[in-house]
Formats: sequence, C-alpha cells, structure tokens
Amino acid sequence: MTHSNKIHHGRYFEDFTLNEVIQHATPRTITQGDTALYIALTGERNPLFCSEPFAQSLGYKTMPVDDLLAFHIAFGKTVPDISVNAVANLGYADVRFLQPVFVGDTLSTSSQVIGLKQNSNGNSGVVWVRSTSVNQNNMPVISWVRWVMVHKKNEHAPAPDTVIPTLPEYVPADQLSIPNDFCAHNEISVATGGQYFWEDYQIGERIHHPSGLTINESDHTLATHLYQNNARLHFDAHMMKDSVMGKRLVYGGIVISACRAMSYEGLENVLSVLAINGGTHANPCFAGDTIYTLTEVLDAWALPNRSDVGALRLRMVGLKNCGPVSFEYIKKDTGYHTHVLLDLDYTVLIPRREQ
Repeated sequence: MTHSNKIHHGRYFEDFTLNEVIQHATPRTITQGDTALYIALTGERNPLFCSEPFAQSLGYKTMPVDDLLAFHIAFGKTVPDISVNAVANLGYADVRFLQPVFVGDTLSTSSQVIGLKQNSNGNSGVVWVRSTSVNQNNMPVISWVRWVMVHKKNEHAPAPDTVIPTLPEYVPADQLSIPNDFCAHNEISVATGGQYFWEDYQIGERIHHPSGLTINESDHTLATHLYQNNARLHFDAHMMKDSVMGKRLVYGGIVISACRAMSYEGLENVLSVLAINGGTHANPCFAGDTIYTLTEVLDAWALPNRSDVGALRLRMVGLKNCGPVSFEYIKKDTGYHTHVLLDLDYTVLIPRREQ
C-alpha cells in the first residue's frame, strides 16, 4: 500500500527565506454571526461595535467590526504558513488599524519574512514577518509585525544568516489612522456610560479593573475556531499531553480580547484601537485560568487637526489566578512573574471633553 504525501504539514524554520512574500489561503467574508459570536465569547461592551445608530452618529456608514475581531481573523489566515509548527508566538509590534472593517468585507492576508535567527539549541528558530490584510477592494485594513519560535524539522539543516529587524517603539500620533468621516459628539457618554474623557487621564495613572474572566475549554476552542487558527497546540490534547506544557495552550489573542473586554470598566469612552505598539505573551494560559487586567497610562497625545478626539497610549497587563497586585510585581530583572500572561502596549482613540 502506498501512502499519499498530499498533506501540507506547514513550514518549519528551515523552510523560511528572508524577504519572501507568502500569500495566505482562505479569504474570509465577515458576517453578522461572527460579530455576535465574538460578543458572546468575550463580553465586549463597546457600543460602537453593537449599536448601529451610535456608529452612524459618529460618521460611520454602518456599525464596524470590532478591531480585535478583525485582527484575529486576519491573523488566523497566517497560521497555516507561519506558525502551525510553532513552539510559541512571542510578540507583536507596529500593528496598525488602517481602515474600519464592516460586515460583508472579505479579508485576504499576505506576509513578508523580515527576520530570521536560529536558536542556540539548533532545533528551532525565530521568524519575524510583516503581515498585511486587505479587503475586497484591495485596500489595506490592518498591518502588523510578529515574531514566532518555530521548530526545525531537520536539525542538520544549515542556519540562515541572522537578521533581526529594527522595529519602532510605537506608532507615532501623526501616523495613526482615523476614518475620514469620523466625528465625536457630546452624547457619547450616554451610550458608553463613561464619564471620563481624554483630559481626565494622567500619564502614570494606573487602573485596576475589577472583573475577572475564567477561560473555559469550550470558550477558547470555539474562539480559536472562529478565527480559523489551526495551530495544533491549541486543539490537539493528545499531542500536547506529552509536551513540556502537558496540555493545550490557549491562543494568545483570546487573552488580549479578554483583557480588552474587562478593561471597559474605567475606559468606557475608548472608542477604538488605533495601534498595538508592542506586546509579549509572558507566560502560557490554559483552560481554567482566571484572567484579570491592569492598565497604565503611558502617554496622552493631541491628534493633528482634531479637536474632538485624542489618543491614549496604554499598557495593558493580563494576570492569571491572582488578586490585584502592584505594577512593581509584574516584571523584575529576572523576567516576568509567573502570574503575568500579557504585557501589551497599545494606542486608543477617545473623545475629548469639549467637542
């Protein structure tokens, strides 16, 4: 009996070539069902993404898709080619939300390899890619850089020249994208329930959000399926029981969305995510873990030619299985504390008090 070799097993570290461009399969048309399921899985309460009249009052043609839902779907396209054989997804940088995404839009994604570095153990390496997702009109809607540690299939394959890309610390204010027709108004707080605006947040201020969220097996499995992320370490319990972790790993994007949803209390008037400047999945998350969130205000920017809105650069920290902690607890010279899941630097759009 002959065995077919038609199965695509994904790329290993030695299969990547610097500067190559990979066009990812499976374009995705986003539906109302996707947006409803995202709310069901995260509890996200931002009215911009669930109230059509509110979205239209801000200048949108209709209700946009949640920024992070669009990001996860776009990200999911890259997994079969970039990280299906990953040890771990290590971080993000220079994530730009360029255009709003709406129900009915079809997203397609491509990636360029911008960095490679084999690990000293010789059996894995780190791959950096810059990915761009476009809509059906070929307009870029999201771009991002991420780096992922990938297994080698052949440990004797020669190591590539080491290239580590230089990445910006953050996306500057004059490069943030705001929809052309967007306009804030004085009734925003009626829909959001929030009383704090751009002027009310101080650099260095720290917010301990009160809610916690326990990640269930069914929730993280369903969410990862929603994003069409087929990385085996999120699904194959039989394979993972013999791994170092011993069980399935929760996709890091689920932690980001959970933290963002829980940060609503205290950041109610934040309307959208403009950029993710950088991020680290500091420790693994597993089903049964309960997540909590802290926010630190890193900067507050007035935006060019805008008097109705400003931008806040925030640090969002996700913790697991512990109560409120001080920020000094999060990271020391020896690295992140074992309770820290996520350390994310991102920029948001928020109305000013007097429009």
